[in-house]
Amino acid sequence: MAQPWQTIDKIDTVDGLLELRKRGADDFLILINNRVLMNSSANRSEKTLGAQACAALPVRPKPRVLIGGLGMGLTLRATLDALPASAQVVVSELNPITVTWCRGPLAELTNHAVDDSRVSVVIDDVSKVIAAASVKTEKFDAIIIDLYEGPHAKTDARNDPFYGSRALEKTAAALSTGGVFAVWGENPDAGFEKRLAKAGFVIERLRPGKGGLRHVVYVARKSA
Repeated sequence: MAQPWQTIDKIDTVDGLLELRKRGADDFLILINNRVLMNSSANRSEKTLGAQACAALPVRPKPRVLIGGLGMGLTLRATLDALPASAQVVVSELNPITVTWCRGPLAELTNHAVDDSRVSVVIDDVSKVIAAASVKTEKFDAIIIDLYEGPHAKTDARNDPFYGSRALEKTAAALSTGGVFAVWGENPDAGFEKRLAKAGFVIERLRPGKGGLRHVVYVARKSA
């Protein structure tokens, strides 16, 4: 019989009650208002997102990568494993408690990824970090968005802060030439693909794994 889930920490946020639950030695859930955001045992998309984004990176002596959303740190771990020691990784996370969890009960899951010397964490909305980078000289070589909801058919095609056409224009401007934008979704979304192309991206669509729930991972390269 499976062990019951135990809530080991929780906090009220503007989006509702954010909880960390644990079952057994290394099985974790993060929930918002009882909706599961992530499960430590279902990590195929997170690992693919980080690894494939870095695999598509242009050659740079010191690649700069922005990750939107820390979660359990699984995407961050996959990203770090695919990057050289000279890389710089900025993680933008809204909730400081998530960082605390990744340095505490979740740390062993990712071999303490948050404390890697290449990593800096900013407590901010990643859309604001992207907007700021879009008007700066120093760009990111990759932007990886790993939020609890990806692009879908009901996404506001123009004004969505991450997947709308205006946001994608800013994302393209925040990337270096040949830079990579990577994001996951529950299913392929033709409207999002059209907006990516219009913003100047060449798109690769991946469906990692075999059988079971297979999310889509978009790896889009900024055209020269």
